[in-house]
Parts: sequence; C-alpha cells; structure tokens
Amino acid sequence: MIREVARSPPLSDHNKTLWLKTCREKAETRPFTEGATVDLAVIGGGYTGCSAALTAAQAGASVCLLEAQEIGYGGSGRNVGLANAGLWVPPEEIRACLGQDAGDRLISLLAEAPADVFALIERHGIACDPVRNGTLHCAHSTSGLRDLQVRHEQLAGMGAPVKLLSGEQAAHRIGSAAFHGALFDPRAGTIQPLGYVRGLARAAAEAGARIVSHCPVEKVQHGNGMWTLETHQGAVRAKSVIQATNAYHQGLQASAPAYVPVYYFQFSTAPLSDNLRATILPGGEGCWDTGLIMTSFRMDAEGRFVIGAMGDLGQAGRVAHTAWIRRKLTELFPQLAGQSLSDGWHGRIAMTSDHLPKITQIGPNALSAHGFSGRGIGPGTVFGRLMAESLLQDEPSLLPVPAVPEHHESWTSLRRAYFETGAALTHLIKARF
Repeated sequence: MIREVARSPPLSDHNKTLWLKTCREKAETRPFTEGATVDLAVIGGGYTGCSAALTAAQAGASVCLLEAQEIGYGGSGRNVGLANAGLWVPPEEIRACLGQDAGDRLISLLAEAPADVFALIERHGIACDPVRNGTLHCAHSTSGLRDLQVRHEQLAGMGAPVKLLSGEQAAHRIGSAAFHGALFDPRAGTIQPLGYVRGLARAAAEAGARIVSHCPVEKVQHGNGMWTLETHQGAVRAKSVIQATNAYHQGLQASAPAYVPVYYFQFSTAPLSDNLRATILPGGEGCWDTGLIMTSFRMDAEGRFVIGAMGDLGQAGRVAHTAWIRRKLTELFPQLAGQSLSDGWHGRIAMTSDHLPKITQIGPNALSAHGFSGRGIGPGTVFGRLMAESLLQDEPSLLPVPAVPEHHESWTSLRRAYFETGAALTHLIKARF
C-alpha cells in the first residue's frame, strides 16, 4: 500500500495570529537526522496528534510525531479557543446518524471533553490561560432562540447542567442587547488554543515521545507487518500509525478523507481599558451565535476582544469580511466603536455533511480522524487519546466512533465555494447597511 504526496500550500498568515504572539508554551522538538522504529507514528501536530502521542508515551510505547510545519500550525493554533462540550449538532441528531448505542457513547464522551481538557492543563501545568466559566450560545433571532430551546430540552433531559437565558439575562451576561437569549453551558470554557496544543506536545516529549517539526511525510507504505513513513530527513518504521492532519494535508493529500473545507477568520483589538473590559463578558464566557454565517467572540487574558466569522481572508472576499467585522463589532458593542483591529488571521475547518467527526481505517493498524467541523479542542483531545489506546491494545471498541473503510463527500469544491461566496455576499451586504 503506497500513498503518494500531493502538496497543499501553507496558509500565509500564520505569523499574524494573536495566539502566536501571546503563546507562552514552547514545544521542544528534536532534529530528525536518521531513521527510527517505533510502536506508534503520528502524522500531524494538532490536538488529535499531540493527545495521541501523549497517551501512547505515558503508556510506555515508543512514539514519533511528525509535523510538516510547527506544532499547532493548523486549526489548533488558529481557532477561537472555545473548549466546548459536545458537537454542533444536538443529541437527537447524533443518535439519528449513529444509532442509539453509538450515539449515546459519543455524546457521553464529548460531554466530558472540557473536563478532560482542563484536567490535562492542570496536570501538566500548561500555560494557556484556562478560564472555565462556561460558554454562551447566543440567539441572533427568534428562530435562533427556538433552536436553542430545542437544544436545551434535549441536553437538560440528559442531565446536562445547561441553562436557557432570556434576552434580558443574556444581555446582562454578554454586555450586549443584540441577542434574543442564550444557552449557557457551565461545563465549557476558553483557552489560549496554541498554548494548549504546544503544552500537549511538551508533555508528550517529557513522557518520552519524539516530536519532530518541519518534517512533512512524503510517502507512507505498509509491508511485512510494518509501516514506513518517508520524509526528507529520514524514514520512520512503525507498528501503528495515526494520521491526524484533519484539514491540513501538506503531503499525503491522496490519503486525506473527503471533507468540505470551510474557512473561518478572526480579528482582535488591542487590550481594552479596564472600564471597557468591565462592560463586556464580565463573567469571562466565550460566545458564538446561531446565525447561518456564524459569529464568535470572546475576551483574551489581556483584555483583547476577539471576534470572528466564516470567511477566507486570503481570497477576494477579504475586503467585505474586514468591513463587515468592523460594523459587527460596533453593532454588538457600541462602546467599542472606533476600536482598531490589530491582528487578523484565518484557518481551515474540515466539515462533514452530518457535522460528525469520522475515523477511517487507512490500513492495518492505521487510523485517520477528521471532520470536527469547528469543534476541535475537546473532541480532538478525546479522539487522539482513544485512537492511541485502541491501537496499542488492539481493541476497536475503545474508539469514540466506529472506524469506517473510507468516507466520501460529494461536490466538495462547489460546496466550499458556496460557503465562501455566501459569507462574502452576506458580509458585503451587511457592511453597507
């Protein structure tokens, strides 16, 4: 079995992310100048890959993680930093897609995902500004509020400690009167996302894993019961492989499962004055809304307001996205009118049609995970851990979802264009009125 390389260009705005500028964690990587033979080879240094490497190394396995760029270069270092419980879709839709038993297992695992994340942060002393004060899913319209009411009913019926807030209650918590209500989830919180993934990589290295950056895998093949991963720096032989590249397949494009690439951008202000900070999210929650072209916002540890939405800053829609975000900022929080935006960046999300993550069996003792659909922090951490445990113990029942031989998505390029065009047009129109 041979999987050839097909290069995808790296995103150009990596050095512009707020998270890179404020990250205090350093992932010590080792130079890779000769071959290695390990129990587990991991491709990709994001949440899933670093969680898998940490889990396997702590279990006593020999591990080598290969990252094409830097640790956290992809979505793990570009996202909003909301450590949420569950997925985008409500519980009943998960059960409808996976069946009762498999659905209940995934729901239960991901309900505990924020607890897993914050426990790892505490255990390994990860410097990522963790704040576990919950998140607010904000109703942007009356239809959005009805959606939240359905989600609340399903989640509360399962015992989740969620609370549905009225418009007035939401305004008090958010500092904005723009929403019709909100769903508060106290299980969740916010983190500095790049700090978290680099902290996982550091912890994995301290446990004995070999972490190698700037080392794209160029070919993967299986023979005589072993995998061989070829890089320009040398080859790694491994009993098992985890491909954890999600939406970032620099190399190994041929083995990438199908998904719809959706782009999401963010901007941040300079640190706000104490007076302004006191009027916005005084409880420290992270937020996102129910809009089809979703908006997210939060404060970072130093008082910067971070706001984002669907869209690609590297394409023609950049002007529309930027103009819209300035207007949206003032619309939500009039007290921020005139605030300059000091940093702007974007990232790529691997979206699946049912918005559920997938695990594919890419060969003997080899798994690939993708499709977190914008919910990478908790699910990526959980999936990485359980994939490593499953391979090391040769026990497929440990996986969070059953592995499939392959995953297909239709019309991915057209759907990607549809999302970006829709976002650009929405932001262009709303930026003018």
